Amino acid sequence: MTKRQLAGSAAILLALTVPASAQDEAPRGKLPTVSRNSPPSSNATVNLINLLVKQGTLSEEQAAALIKQADDEAYVARQATRDAATKAEGAEKAAATATEAVSPPGTKRVTYVPEIVKKQLRDEIRAEVMAKAEKENWASPGKYPEWAQRIRFYGDVRVRYEGDHFPAGNGPLQNFNAINTGSPFLEDNFNAVNPYLPPTYNTTQDRNRFRFRARLGADVDLYDGFTAGLRIATGENSSPVSTNQTFGNNGGDFSKYALWLDRAFIKYQPVQDFVGSVGRFDNPFWSPTDLVWYKEIGFDGFAIQAKQEVAEGFTPFFVGGAFPVFNTDLNAGLNTSNLSGPIKSPSRDKWLFGAQGGFGARFDPETSLTMAVAYYDFTNMRGKLSSPCLVGAATDVCETDILRPSFAQKGNTYMQLRNIPLVLPASFPPNGSLNYQYYGLASDFRPVVASAQLDFAQFNPVHIILDAEYVWNTAFNRGAVAAVAVNNFAGTPSGAAGAFNGGNQGWLARLTVGNKEVKHLWDWNAHVGYKYLESDAMVDAFVDSDFGLGGTNLKGYFIGGNVGLGENIWASVRWMSANGIAGLPYAVDIVQLDLNARF
Repeated sequence: MTKRQLAGSAAILLALTVPASAQDEAPRGKLPTVSRNSPPSSNATVNLINLLVKQGTLSEEQAAALIKQADDEAYVARQATRDAATKAEGAEKAAATATEAVSPPGTKRVTYVPEIVKKQLRDEIRAEVMAKAEKENWASPGKYPEWAQRIRFYGDVRVRYEGDHFPAGNGPLQNFNAINTGSPFLEDNFNAVNPYLPPTYNTTQDRNRFRFRARLGADVDLYDGFTAGLRIATGENSSPVSTNQTFGNNGGDFSKYALWLDRAFIKYQPVQDFVGSVGRFDNPFWSPTDLVWYKEIGFDGFAIQAKQEVAEGFTPFFVGGAFPVFNTDLNAGLNTSNLSGPIKSPSRDKWLFGAQGGFGARFDPETSLTMAVAYYDFTNMRGKLSSPCLVGAATDVCETDILRPSFAQKGNTYMQLRNIPLVLPASFPPNGSLNYQYYGLASDFRPVVASAQLDFAQFNPVHIILDAEYVWNTAFNRGAVAAVAVNNFAGTPSGAAGAFNGGNQGWLARLTVGNKEVKHLWDWNAHVGYKYLESDAMVDAFVDSDFGLGGTNLKGYFIGGNVGLGENIWASVRWMSANGIAGLPYAVDIVQLDLNARF
């Protein structure tokens, strides 16, 4: 910076930091003393120049000359400003004189700006400044860019202890899922002693497990009512009803655990009361309990949800959708064998179509009621016996193999899928065709579900909530199912299978007291209830995976509670006592202790 530039800057600082009255009154010939030991001055310019002298940048003579030059230039600037103000004042007086000349005698004029105009000007200026500040991101230093602000991350972690306790007297429970997802089971086809035993569930050995669940998701605002979402989760397999991972169950030795794509969807919400979803998303149907749908199940397909308040406190709603349960592989049509020669297997896509209508009613600020009725239609879910099929080895394929469930828990009634003749050509094994068998569901499923929830908040924040749900599989035909069933027969004293005793109905009732949601320290709630779900009331693959260790054909009590340990941290305890309804005796008591964290 040149001496001339430094002097100009000093002049400006001098004019700004010294009050006008003091500047006018100060004698022109007297300047502040410049010295290496000068005390601090109220004049910022003098302090700056003293600092430069102290640091040796300027000599005392140079500093004195700079201050004098700056003072002179500041004086000129002040005079120019004063002259301009005088001229403006003269022009204003001239304009006032001209106005008064044409005004009636006695007219008085007062300059007045209405308060509403002042407020409007302030609001406009503030809006312009804030818009520019947010656009350039200098109003909130460190704030994320605009595109990042449209992404919301969320997640949770749960650590669980589970104790499974079996009483004496349980019978063996065949694991049809293990057969259908693996190699077919070799049944005894010729009344000979079968060296192979079917896979079964554990019904006798008490077990203790430590498990965890971790999920991480993101929702993204895409403008114009569109949003998208993704979520990943843990899990021992691709089960639709569990994201639990058992410690030490992935090969042991502290092996790492797998992650699965749990949600992937696009939603369109043009108005507040309408949502369209496509992809893999949360259950769109209102379901206050887990009688029919596991509470964390994800739906593949598309759905619409709509509601409209038609009167104060009364809001009807509707949900509908179509969901592919199983899609035949593009290159399916494997060569299968029957008595007439090789054929191609036909496509057997499985779908779920669902519709639900209901309403929410608020009778007063403390009392609300929600009720709904839903109808679900599962297509191509029931098994079908194949045409006569030649099976010489476990790798052979029959035309209806594709109808076996790709995932199941337990409880549904099953039938054989393969029609394997007993008398066959000599080219087959010595005992004829081997009965390597797969199994399909013996019933169709078209359940009707009625749901209700009554919420009393007279003791807010403590709520008293009554939940109830009832399911009835309208497609169940007892005679047709009994004719092909291979399980769910009553036991007899002799040990032989008795009559088929499966069913098609279920219900659940639950009472909850406490905070509706546990989010803060010492928030709490407790619940107690009873559940009754017959074998073929619902497809067992999609119901609760905890009660009775999952599936249908179960009844019993459950009780539990939650307490907040901090912000979004809480502990849970639950006890469930389940007993089988049809088939051989089965019972299990389950205790779960959870530590949960949400973010």
